[in-house]
Amino acid sequence: MSVDIGGRLRHLRMARNMSQRELARRAGVTNSTISLIESNAANPSVGALKRILDGIPIGLAEFFAFEPDRPKKAFYQADELTEIGKGPISYRQIGENLFGRSLQILKECYQPGADTGKVLLAHEGEEGGIVLSGRMEITVGDERRILGPGDAYYFESHRPHRFRCVGPVACEVISACTPPSF
Repeated sequence: MSVDIGGRLRHLRMARNMSQRELARRAGVTNSTISLIESNAANPSVGALKRILDGIPIGLAEFFAFEPDRPKKAFYQADELTEIGKGPISYRQIGENLFGRSLQILKECYQPGADTGKVLLAHEGEEGGIVLSGRMEITVGDERRILGPGDAYYFESHRPHRFRCVGPVACEVISACTPPSF
C-alpha cells in the first residue's frame, strides 16, 4: 500500500490555514521543496519530513496514522470556495479538502501588476486555464504571450512558467491543474 505523503501534507497544511510559503519558513526549507512534496514529485527523507512536520506541528506517527475523509460534496456556492492565496493574487479553490483528488480547480484573481514571481515555477503535472477578464502575460519556457478574455493556455507544468497581470484592471482566470499543486 502506497501512502500519499503529498496529499496528507497538503491536507494538514490547509486545515491549519497555512500557505506553502509559511510552512517552508517554519520548517527551514524552500517553498519549492514543499510544492514538490505536495505534488508527490519529490519523496522526502524521514529526517526532512520530520522537520517539515515540526512546522505544522504534528509528529510522524500521527501523520502516518491520519486518514482524512475523502470529499463527497459535488456542488459549491460562490461563497464556499476556499481562499488559498493572500496578497495581490487570490486563489479560490473548489473544495477545501483535496485529499485523494487528482485535479485542482481554481478561480484566480490577479491585481494589476501582480505576478507569480521572478523565479519561474515548475512542478510535475499539467495545467490549463481560460482568461475571463483583464489581460494576463504568461511565460512558458521560452514563449511569452499576452492573453485576454476568452483566450486559454494548457501546458505540461514541468516547463518553467510564470503568470503576470498586465494592464490597469484585475485579471480573472479559471484554471485547473493535475495533480493539485497548492
